[in-house]
Amino acid sequence: IYAHSLERIIPGFAEQAPVERVITHEKLAFMTDNGAMTVDYLNGEKAGPSQVSYSVLRSKFDAWLMEQAEEAGAQLITGIRVDNVVQRDGKVIGVEADGDVIESRVVILADGVNSLLAEKLGMAKRVEAAHVAVGVKELIELPKSVIEDRFQLQGNEGAACLFAGSPTDGLMGGGFLYTNENTLSLGLVCGLHHLQEAKKSVPQMLEDFKQHPAVAPLIAGGKLVEYAAHVVPEAGMNMQPELVGDGVLIAGDAAGMCMNLGFTIRGMDLAVAAGEAAAKTVLSAMQSNDFSRQGLAEYRQHLDNGPMRDMRMYQRLPTFLDNPRMFTRYPEMVVGIARDLFTVDGSAPVPMRKKILRHAKKVGFINLMKDGIKGVTVL
Repeated sequence: IYAHSLERIIPGFAEQAPVERVITHEKLAFMTDNGAMTVDYLNGEKAGPSQVSYSVLRSKFDAWLMEQAEEAGAQLITGIRVDNVVQRDGKVIGVEADGDVIESRVVILADGVNSLLAEKLGMAKRVEAAHVAVGVKELIELPKSVIEDRFQLQGNEGAACLFAGSPTDGLMGGGFLYTNENTLSLGLVCGLHHLQEAKKSVPQMLEDFKQHPAVAPLIAGGKLVEYAAHVVPEAGMNMQPELVGDGVLIAGDAAGMCMNLGFTIRGMDLAVAAGEAAAKTVLSAMQSNDFSRQGLAEYRQHLDNGPMRDMRMYQRLPTFLDNPRMFTRYPEMVVGIARDLFTVDGSAPVPMRKKILRHAKKVGFINLMKDGIKGVTVL
């Protein structure tokens, strides 16, 4: 989680929250079946509390967040599914859960990327496969000292690693690995609309990813303690529903609040910011006693001054990344160039430019030019 949005709401939250490690190493790897080229960024500077990010385990972290909400007066009800949103005269006035109706002056829908409730209200269209991805994750337990040795960490330092190429068998998506205090969060995400083209199942992709020579030594000897799967938004603003209605707001994954930038993935900080925007909007509506669409309209303004700034800037990036070359030809090119540059076998020397051009030709100079121009325009 990037700390800035929660730090604004609960200053110094990391001193009491169950965060695992502060991320100081950011790694981006391009992978083929048996090779990898990794860019490793180390932030050795002391950053302010709003400039850092942390690895967290959602089961622990979300429970702590709920405790903070309960202390502020919220009531948590678990184990009950909300079946419908209740309307009266076209206005949302509550929810129906397990046959009971719970009335409220305003309802905030945060029921995940496939928001059936928003769809029933006509505020969201049925989710398109091209707009979401399937993520699978394993939690692997290792001694704290082993994690620190393998990832070159000291104290509470942590690493965040992203992998493109072979983890998803050349399909849109990628692998990830985050260090926790005494566990590793390892998994991958693959575009749902590409799974019909896949030659492997997602579990098999994950198993092969774990066996990759760049990953296997990092998790060796670890114990699997948890397995999870999740559908995540990928299209950002291109999949956003109508965010404001009479008596209702939409936030979090249900509002498409997630960004895959290729070099990092953002979701929790955007969701927190959307939650803050919703809370401010409801407080204002309570003062005016106006929970109509017009009375809740400032939600959009809060979002536009917060998370929507970043989402708007990168709104064309999902289309750019949905390019098969990004996960096949380019990882192969990068790894191939690195292999040739670092191979010394006593044969006649070849100019460096020729080594690079040999692999660039496999992608195609026109493709390189087209993708380069498009990349500059979307970024």
